[in-house]
Amino acid sequence: MAQYKKLYTESIRKPDLFWGRVAKELFWFKTWKKVSEWKEPFAKWFLGGKTNLSYNCIDRHVHTWRKNKVALIWEGEPGDSSHVERARNISYASLLRQTCQFSNVLKSLGVKKGDRVIIYMPLIPEAVFAMLACTRIGAVHSVVFGGFSAEAVKDRIQDCQASVVITADGGWRRGSIIELKKNVDIAVAQCPTIQHVIVCKRTEQQIPMEPGRDHWWHELQQNASYECDPVHLDSEDPLFILYTSGSTGKPKGILHTLGGYMVGTYLTTKYVFDLKDDDVYWCTADIGWVTGHTYSVYGALLNGATTVLYEGAPNFPQANRFWEIIDKFGVTIFYTAPTAIRAFIKWGEQHVVKHSLKSLRLLGSVGEPINPEAWMWYHTVIGKKRCPIVDTWWQTETGAIMITPLPGATPTKPGTATLPFFGVDAAVVNKEGKEVAPNVGGLLVVRKPWPSMLRGIYGDPERFKKTILVRNQRLLLLGRRSSSRQGWLFLAHGTY
Repeated sequence: MAQYKKLYTESIRKPDLFWGRVAKELFWFKTWKKVSEWKEPFAKWFLGGKTNLSYNCIDRHVHTWRKNKVALIWEGEPGDSSHVERARNISYASLLRQTCQFSNVLKSLGVKKGDRVIIYMPLIPEAVFAMLACTRIGAVHSVVFGGFSAEAVKDRIQDCQASVVITADGGWRRGSIIELKKNVDIAVAQCPTIQHVIVCKRTEQQIPMEPGRDHWWHELQQNASYECDPVHLDSEDPLFILYTSGSTGKPKGILHTLGGYMVGTYLTTKYVFDLKDDDVYWCTADIGWVTGHTYSVYGALLNGATTVLYEGAPNFPQANRFWEIIDKFGVTIFYTAPTAIRAFIKWGEQHVVKHSLKSLRLLGSVGEPINPEAWMWYHTVIGKKRCPIVDTWWQTETGAIMITPLPGATPTKPGTATLPFFGVDAAVVNKEGKEVAPNVGGLLVVRKPWPSMLRGIYGDPERFKKTILVRNQRLLLLGRRSSSRQGWLFLAHGTY
């Protein structure tokens, strides 16, 4: 705890020194000239720096002993890897080859830096290859959750003016096929900007393919080179757009840029999950959500970890599927949502006790508040009273975890996310902007920018500015209804 306090104090008092040191743990083609710049409501980080997320996630490890380490372990819902020896394990070296090949596929279709690419796929390794390929060539990806409708796909294509959709013939969910390609066909019929649709074979069902527009993934990749140099991108170049619909109005494209998101993602994953080289890490979130972006894919790979991907539902074919996977692959870190935990409780402990879960050493919670009863069940039944729980508070706009325990250091209490992460200057204030006393409710504010914060709403900077509220000319607030905690999140800047 003393170490946390020392680092936290430095991160608040000397943020440029702190984040500059952290950023140097990653690879940069060109070092930044300035760590940060804040011209409200817009922040910039590592100004003038040149880097590449794909390079930091893969190449950086391939140049070390991690070359042959497993990067991804994948299990399909139908039991594609029903035996350990049949599991689809992808090493960092193989991940690099697959990413480079698909990068060349995108380039062959004319995709270039700054172009927007929609990824609408089941949770299969190819979805990760597609994300990494986009980051390698500087294309801006927007991942759409595979459970969303054709209308949702259409809205996102139209808003970001995407030129390519990457999808699959279908995906598996609770034993049924999700008609992904059918939804894409309906959406693209109303989207003239789409030039190409790339289709990965997953379910092997018969689907219509429009000549000239639709292409099979495996056919495009057959002759693609295994080598593709990463593009040297500016730290503030757009990285991805992730849409959050909110309660009303059209979806809002939350824009994240390269350098700050990469550094924040790297550090939170490193410290919050206490990653070791022999860990097998599993974040159960789909890549269509920010949790999947940050902690299923990029955070794990930036730290050279082994990350598990599972395509299907937690209760198919039986309610013990998650516990079966943990024992099968020796998962050591398990990160899931309170909604899932409450479902596990409802289904009954009998599905858990048949599995040892002895490999687990750390548990995590994400997505919404975890009630104390669920926290205690998670700690007792899944963690066997020996695994710390990290209850993490954050959302799409923050990019990375903001409030969290650090395992083994922070005293925990069921139902509370505890203390702010490094660089997060958090406070609870009243409507006049004055900090309230302990145990008094108020507005949660963050008084300084942090690297992984959003850079705006894609294509609509004025809409972003209009969400800024000034109270008494002293308190600057950016707020929206938060799905990850009851209440509002406010980004704040000012003197109190």
